[in-house]
This record gives sequence, C-alpha cells and structure tokens, in this order.
Amino acid sequence: MKELDLLRQELLSCDTQLADILMKRFDVVEKIMALKEKNQMQILQPEQESRQKEALDIELKGNVHQEEIADIYARVLYNSKKIQGKKLFDYNIVLIGFMGAGKSTISAVLRDALAMDVVEMDQVIAEQQGMSISEIFETYGEEYFRNLETQLLIDMQSKQNVIISCGGGVAMRERNVPEMKKNGKVVLLKADPQTILDRVKDSDERPLLNGHKNVEYIADLMEARRAKYEAAADIVVQTDGRSALEICEEMIHKLRGADE
Repeated sequence: MKELDLLRQELLSCDTQLADILMKRFDVVEKIMALKEKNQMQILQPEQESRQKEALDIELKGNVHQEEIADIYARVLYNSKKIQGKKLFDYNIVLIGFMGAGKSTISAVLRDALAMDVVEMDQVIAEQQGMSISEIFETYGEEYFRNLETQLLIDMQSKQNVIISCGGGVAMRERNVPEMKKNGKVVLLKADPQTILDRVKDSDERPLLNGHKNVEYIADLMEARRAKYEAAADIVVQTDGRSALEICEEMIHKLRGADE
C-alpha cells in the first residue's frame, strides 16, 4: 500500500504542475490579447490554431495516449478562446439587420473563434413552438410572433458574453430596443439589396419575402426599416463583398473603440 500512496502523491504532484502550467498559459493568452490591441493587430487568427494543432500532432505521433492528450488539448484551446472572448466583451453582442445581412454567418464565426454561446432567435422560437417561422406566421399571425421575440429578449437579459442573433424585424418594434440594450452592444449588419437577394433567394424561411423576391421590393422594405435599424445600433458594419473574418475584425475593433 505504501507504493500506492507514493504513486498517488506523484499523481497529485502532476495535477498541481498541470494547474500551474494552465494558469501560466492562460496568462500568456491575456498578454497576447493585450499586445494585439495595443498594436491594433488582427484579433482573430484561426490559422494559428491550425499550426498549434499540427505541431502537437507531430509531437504526439506514436504516443500510446495520443488520442486522450489531443482531447485534453482541444479543451485547453477552447477555454483559451473563451478567455479571449471574455477579455474582449464583458457584455452580450446583439446582432440586428435585414434578413440575409449575415447575422447567422457572423455569429458562427465568433462562436468558433471566441467560444461564445450563440442564441439564434428564430431558431429558438421555432424550437419552442414546435413549428417553423413560416408556420407560426400562417397559424398565429405576425403579432403573435413579434410577441415571442420580445419575450425572448427579456428572457436573455440574465445571459452574459453571448451572441444574440435577432430576426430581421426585432429592431422595428420600439419596445424591443431597450430590451436589446440591456443585453449589451447592438451591432447593425448591412448589405445592399442585390446582395440580400442573392443570399435569400433559395430560402423558404423568409415569410415576408414570399412572392416578393426581387431587388425592388427588398430595397423598399430595407429603406422602410433603415431609420429604426440605425437608431437602435451602437455600431454599423457593411458586409458586402467581404469575408466573414474581415467583418468580424471590423466589428471587434469598433466595439472595443466604443468601450473606450
């Protein structure tokens, strides 16, 4: 039993060393973030994560515990990204904009890059109601759906460091704006009517565009919403002809600038 006790002590020592190494690593992560901001460098660098994983694969090749170590390392990377997300934003990011402006795409990129949770309002409402958005409109009408949106915004006020992707009409309802502001910073994503049409023309989940999928109708509807969108927004980011990474970078820098 003495040998077992010694091995357990050795195991405890390993755990202590691991904790110490993790604390040092996370401290370095924060220093890297501070350096990037100080020098106005690119914040999101997914290629760096790929290089780190490749280096680890080489280091672990042939190791009997390669799979287990790789799994642990994936969690370390995930939590490193989560630290970066919390360092950047101690509030929620609320994405608004016309349908097809890029809210879902940008949410997914930020989720993967900064380990932030994403709440897709349309998806959550559809899951709660057990039917698609189009079916909700057809069965209960638009007013019922808008009330669901408002209630979800209220429900989200206890969340933190979350990306909330709003449906296209959320910012049009006056009572929703203060509810969005309680959740954090509001980001308006914009795109030209032709870009919007190109992005949504094959979707059946856009009830307001049913039978009206043309540039002229979209342009008129966008203009009717423009003033309320802009009034609700803390920052505005144009998405036409740009990669999701470029859009996210601009958004991050503008949000950080708004914090100062």
